Amino acid sequence: MNNEHIKLIFGLKLKQLRQEKGLSLQDLSTKSGISNSYLNEIEKGKKYPKTDKITALANALETEYDELVSLKMNKKLEPITKLLKSNLLTEIPFDFFGVDTAQILELFSSAPAKLSAFINAIFEIGKNYNLSVEKFYFAALRSYQELHQNYFPELETEANRFITEKISSEKQVIGEDCLTDLLKDLYGITIELFDEEDQPVISNMRSIFRPQSKVLMINKRISPNQRAFTMAKELGFQFMALKERPYTSSSIDVKSFEEVLNNYKASYFAGAILIREKLLVQDLEKWFGSETWNPDALIEMSEKFSATPETLFYRIGNVLPKYFGIDNFLFMRFDALPGSQKYFLTKELHLSKRLGPQENKEEHYCRRWVSISILDHLSSKQEAGKYEKPIVDAQKSFLSNRKEDFFVFSMARPLNILKQLNISVSLGFEVDENLKSKIKFLADKNISRQEVNQTCERCGIFDCKERVAAPTLLQKHREQQKIRKVLEKLN
Repeated sequence: MNNEHIKLIFGLKLKQLRQEKGLSLQDLSTKSGISNSYLNEIEKGKKYPKTDKITALANALETEYDELVSLKMNKKLEPITKLLKSNLLTEIPFDFFGVDTAQILELFSSAPAKLSAFINAIFEIGKNYNLSVEKFYFAALRSYQELHQNYFPELETEANRFITEKISSEKQVIGEDCLTDLLKDLYGITIELFDEEDQPVISNMRSIFRPQSKVLMINKRISPNQRAFTMAKELGFQFMALKERPYTSSSIDVKSFEEVLNNYKASYFAGAILIREKLLVQDLEKWFGSETWNPDALIEMSEKFSATPETLFYRIGNVLPKYFGIDNFLFMRFDALPGSQKYFLTKELHLSKRLGPQENKEEHYCRRWVSISILDHLSSKQEAGKYEKPIVDAQKSFLSNRKEDFFVFSMARPLNILKQLNISVSLGFEVDENLKSKIKFLADKNISRQEVNQTCERCGIFDCKERVAAPTLLQKHREQQKIRKVLEKLN
């Protein structure tokens, strides 16, 4: 426990003892001979008194010196001790959201009992919902991205600086061979390929970086586009000198928020050097300006930039707010085993109201969303032996419970490293006059329109053929509304 926390505990205990004795700050000042203003600083956790002043305070409050300086707190304040010992105050990135840790400590000192109860509730919620620190870090990162509309000029600048200094400006698109040479020539990092025969335990991992030997191990089973992203990401770690970082592609043991943030920065950098801002904007302007929906344009962009669908869609999300004035959209990634009819929302980012599907393991996502129906389409192609390239589809989605329209386009493909996993990535937009003026092909009648909802449990479309669960939450909500109406009449 650091000095700041020790000062806070002392201040909280002092304030509680003073209030239990029925003393005001002025009363304690008079009895102890310590100024009113200094006592106020102590109780707020800003000052820690010297030994003679602690003795004076113990005598004034008729308590033992050792009791006053002990870090043990009574039952009412015990949750605050638990919070301080958990290092949550130092691990949560408050400064990223414009909150000073000192302000939080001051809140503790102003209403310790109420805040203590609130903290206890937070710990209980975390325990009941299995909310790990790792999940909290990723939720905090997602909020940080949403706060900045997922566009970071400083990372764009770093990517452009790397391109200017390390790559010929004439070379507009960089591929796997170029990235391999850059890692070797600039940082002495060599590539070592492995598969399930070489490393059976880690055969589902994309990559592992061994810093001591400067070896980047890459799974043979991943696609060339995935290999390119992996190498570009490692260049990001090295070029931006990001020290606190993961060394594996899949998180094994997340140690801090800084590690999660640096991993995101390196990923953003990778996307920015593979899919250059100006080139992407030019391609999107051409695509959006067409009167006809052209799904092949997305496949062509993916191939042009040697980028996975996920990297491409995420990169499109980076540039939409700044260059197109489109800031009401969401990004989703769904995973599914071929033919399983079980879908998992593994990534989401909302720059709009949360209207689309959201991570919920207890409910069944609406099967009418193109993000999910496209996975069924992919699975059918695989079963018939007709899969050749990623599938692209689009949908005008009418969210029935909110009476609002969405436009969603999606791309689905098998995940190379795992033979039994398919993924879809999607971008969804709230349809308004601004969107209609920016994306001309929205008026194309060949884009299907579908009434959708978030989950079956919340859905009032009772004649839905795709329904896989009863509308239990909707029925419960309606019952509660009936009760409220009766109670209003009674009152």
